[in-house]
Amino acid sequence: MLLEETAKRIAERIKRQVPDHKSTLPVLAHAVAIVLNVVLIVSLTMLIAWLTGNTGQAALSLIGFAVLRQFSGGMHLKSGAACIAVTTGLFTLVSFLEPGLLYIQLLNLASLLLVIRFAPSRIKDQSRISSVHYPKLRLISCLIVAVNIVIQSPTLAIVFFIQAVSLVQWRGGGSYVPDRQSETPLL
Repeated sequence: MLLEETAKRIAERIKRQVPDHKSTLPVLAHAVAIVLNVVLIVSLTMLIAWLTGNTGQAALSLIGFAVLRQFSGGMHLKSGAACIAVTTGLFTLVSFLEPGLLYIQLLNLASLLLVIRFAPSRIKDQSRISSVHYPKLRLISCLIVAVNIVIQSPTLAIVFFIQAVSLVQWRGGGSYVPDRQSETPLL
């Protein structure tokens, strides 16, 4: 709630400075909230990483997750504050984990299978990208995950898996499987 209120106040100031701008106050507030969300996640994660000596892994977590998420979509939490807390906590935790090679490859395989099946997910109302391009987004997402099969980064394996799980649409305790007729093919 604090994030949304801060975004609204900043948007009101912007609107006062540029009253003829075509964007409405709610649109500006939403855009400001997104920027604040990203800035806070990156800042808090990197601050904690600096304090714990894990800046390299934390930065890789942030970048890897963001790049895959741009092409694959995924779940959004109900509030900006929840997103900041969960994301910062996860990226901080990930920076401490060092799974062995077998687990890295199992995470890569699981991520790849989830991306093949569910990407792109939840982007219809979040993006202006036409559904005609969804197969390309899925392919790019698969290629991003596949790169880590070669690189074998433990950090990327974990964040790719977390992002891939966020693609699954859970309902009533089970996995939501979309209508096969509306599904986009891989290519």
